[in-house]
Amino acid sequence: MHTKDLLAAELEKAGLHEMAIKARAGHYHDYLSPLDTPDLELEFDLLAAVTAGNMQAQELRMRHHNGEFDASIQESDEWMDSPEGKAAVAGLARPK
Repeated sequence: MHTKDLLAAELEKAGLHEMAIKARAGHYHDYLSPLDTPDLELEFDLLAAVTAGNMQAQELRMRHHNGEFDASIQESDEWMDSPEGKAAVAGLARPK
């Protein structure tokens, strides 16, 4: 199972339906997100859910801190083979 879908399923179980929709679209994913820091966005959104009284979100925060929802090695490799990944690596290797 793709890690974005794993996260989405866990968010659904916790009653965080809007966050689950975002997760399923890749919003919080290391390589699919349009955000520079999707991991921080997930942290902030989960913290807001805890503050709003959803205690299941606290358990998800701890799992997030432990890296359970981070992109897998396979997902990383897929990104590296993508046009975006290749362009990013080429940009890093380019002499200044």
